Amino acid sequence: MPEDVFETEAWFANLLAHGFERAPQQHWKWPLPVSSHGGTAYLHLMQQMPGKPLSALSNYYSCLYGPTGPLEAIHGLSAGQWRAAAKALRHIPGGEVLRLQPLDDDSPWLAALQSGLQAAGYWTNRYFCFGNWYQTVPHGGFGAYWAQRPSALRHSVSRGRRRLTRAGEWRVDIHTGESSHLDCALSAYEAVYSQSWKQPEPCPAFMPGLVHTAARQGWLRLGVLWAGDQPLAAQVWLVHAHKANIYKLAYVQGQDRFSPGSVLTAALMQHAMDVDRVLEVDYLSGDDAYKRDWMAQRRERIGLMAFDRRHWRGFLAWGRHRLGRLRSLVSGAVR
Repeated sequence: MPEDVFETEAWFANLLAHGFERAPQQHWKWPLPVSSHGGTAYLHLMQQMPGKPLSALSNYYSCLYGPTGPLEAIHGLSAGQWRAAAKALRHIPGGEVLRLQPLDDDSPWLAALQSGLQAAGYWTNRYFCFGNWYQTVPHGGFGAYWAQRPSALRHSVSRGRRRLTRAGEWRVDIHTGESSHLDCALSAYEAVYSQSWKQPEPCPAFMPGLVHTAARQGWLRLGVLWAGDQPLAAQVWLVHAHKANIYKLAYVQGQDRFSPGSVLTAALMQHAMDVDRVLEVDYLSGDDAYKRDWMAQRRERIGLMAFDRRHWRGFLAWGRHRLGRLRSLVSGAVR
């Protein structure tokens, strides 16, 4: 089983079909060497336009990137096989410069790939992408987790629930699979999103495609907070491999007195911890201040660039990259 929802064939299929304003010029489902454990792992790669670097099939919708396929096939590759894979990248258009992001800085496959690239004659450089807040689930599930949250957050959720109750009937619906009610829930999500502070989706078909993909795969946790027949908040979570990913969230502007976003997050958190029995909840990309109230741990997602020093394009790109970094350092020192 892949380690993460963003490292599955279903994720990449929806991203490629619906997640680009301008489709990549070329896309490869590129096989890695077959390990001693059997099975084949793949890297989904793309070239946006002729002459551009070879890059991960990822963009602003991607919160993590990695190979697809059995873990044994990925982790069972030898150093020599990773070097052979790196050499083979030279034969893919744009392979003089490789850009992969966002990545888990501690991933064993990443360290192995970087070593293979260096052995094959590439210069490599890691760089920061974004902070990632997450929470390992404590023994005792949601009850133990909730007791550890800041009092201001717990009081905000309690106050929001009381105000919702005084205002009339309200409920939280959580949709987990394909059903006759899913399209209604998706419409509610889109209605909330359109009335929130969020910018319109650059690719309008992406989220409907992801919701239905997630429903078929068993990942979906689409939560909607209803006040009467009006949706006030909606969130899309993706649960896979014992991890709950908080992917999209929005609430209707002007309804802050009900704390609808926090009330819904608490309900989904309880479902993920006590019903799904996840081991980790991940707030994905960004260092937004509110995430620190919900999560106790932080890590970083990074990118990797590699430059083929044996090819003039890779050599020149490396020089430009180094010059850009030097200018940034000088500019920072001056300020």
